[in-house]
Amino acid sequence: MISFLRGTVIEKTLTQVVLDVNGVGFACGISSTTAAALPAPGSGEEVLVHTYLQVREDAMTLFGFATAQERSAFEHLIAVSGVGPKLALSVLSTFGPDALHEVVAVGDEKRMATVPGVGRKTAQRMILELRDAFKTDAIPAGVSQIPGFGTTPLAAVEDATQALLSMGFSPQEAEVALRGYDGGTSDVEAAIKYALKRLGSNA
Repeated sequence: MISFLRGTVIEKTLTQVVLDVNGVGFACGISSTTAAALPAPGSGEEVLVHTYLQVREDAMTLFGFATAQERSAFEHLIAVSGVGPKLALSVLSTFGPDALHEVVAVGDEKRMATVPGVGRKTAQRMILELRDAFKTDAIPAGVSQIPGFGTTPLAAVEDATQALLSMGFSPQEAEVALRGYDGGTSDVEAAIKYALKRLGSNA
């Protein structure tokens, strides 16, 4: 299995990236969350992309992720009955790993159903199956534990996310910009400044 690729970004869209790895171009399906985290094509910046290789009788497809956490979430998603790679990437494009942990932890079926292609029944099944799977995962950065029940983001990050959305930023941009913030549970202003600084430097 190809665990990761290290190279430079040659092409990038919201759904695919092409990496030049020692002169060989690897095309990987990605989420928009990963797309936002990767440098612009032609920047020359070397990046490490975590990968998952799907092997089928008629094809081999490579998927790429900006973090090992996102790859782990992808693997859990495609293990859910009726969820394939395309839908899994759609979920991760809507939420990002930390936000997905929150949705599953609180059992928010309505929010899960906002993902394109996910209906009410699929949302219920995903939450049910992912809840047990996520219990074995490490708690995401900037997330506190709810006893016996998954995870929820710090209050400052949650409020800052809503503020960024009201400013016109996408959920993916907000999630990426606030990733790693650990300034406390109540300092919303600091969280917003942290995110805007990262967005100003392309996160």
